[in-house]
Amino acid sequence: MPIVGFGTAGIDDMDTTIDTALEAGFRHIDTAYVYKTEEAIGKSLKRWFDSGKIKREELFIVTKLPSQGNRAEDVEKYLKQSLENLQMTYVDLYLIHQPVGKLPELDNDGKRAVDPNTDHLIARVRHCTGSKRITTTLNLTYFINVYFLQRMPWRPRSTSGRARSIGLSNFNARQVKRVWENARIKPANNQVELNVFFQRKELVAFCKALDVTICAYSPLGAPGMRTKMHKGDPSLIDMPITNPVVLKLAEKYKKTPSQILIRHSIQRGVVVFDFVLSPEDVYELDFLDRGEKGRAVGPHGPMSKRTPGSTTVLGCIGSPVDPPVRPPLEKNPADTLAPTIGLP
Repeated sequence: MPIVGFGTAGIDDMDTTIDTALEAGFRHIDTAYVYKTEEAIGKSLKRWFDSGKIKREELFIVTKLPSQGNRAEDVEKYLKQSLENLQMTYVDLYLIHQPVGKLPELDNDGKRAVDPNTDHLIARVRHCTGSKRITTTLNLTYFINVYFLQRMPWRPRSTSGRARSIGLSNFNARQVKRVWENARIKPANNQVELNVFFQRKELVAFCKALDVTICAYSPLGAPGMRTKMHKGDPSLIDMPITNPVVLKLAEKYKKTPSQILIRHSIQRGVVVFDFVLSPEDVYELDFLDRGEKGRAVGPHGPMSKRTPGSTTVLGCIGSPVDPPVRPPLEKNPADTLAPTIGLP
């Protein structure tokens, strides 16, 4: 998976956006069923495929199962619909968008209520073995493994190969742990909100220990959303991209504040810019972490309605490249959490 990706939530002019992203070198495109951008992305990418400028195998396409699809009998329907929208035969990564399932029907307020018959892991599925019909409770991630990564005897061969890898989104450490312990094919990725104000060091360390990569949405702190939420002068709103420490380092390295923030997010991954932050500067940025108060998007993950451009970059953490050597007396707490974290 390319270390930096391009998010597509809240974008209207998809042709121009995709053209700009691909011309700039992006090859990792992130979307979701609930963003309602899959069809526009599919049309834009088909132009590029037909022109011969790029091939499908050169791209890494991510989409997500909506929460109203968190049932065994619905996964195939939504994945097929996403592939039809994208005009593709497979996606490179298919994520469970939310850890909690919702009812497919809208209530009187036009919203979907939480489905009491589902939780963040379990779904019931029936299959035939010989003449017997068996009902079993399966891990939802395992269900996707069965139906889309393998050719199991009770499913048509045509259902295999639609997702090259599977993963999670907005799952906390306990939820990741339960999935990882129960899934025969482990999730490859967990996409969560993560920025310099909301660094989630324990979750990053825990996922790294399980070899589950972290993909950070809103790594710039969603400045557009923060401005919209506070309805004020952007210069007066406290956000990562205008933080004095970030501005100081941008001047020091002759980079933009956005580049400093992205570089910080992926400092332990593959180098994507022509500079590396010093350990001292990484620590200075580490201390900007505000925990839950640093969220920009909210506790329930990405919303279907967003400020355009608020999630245009994804920084993915968890490559096998080792982090820079830390000063011996100033160890990052996240470096020591992974071997000792114990969750019920």
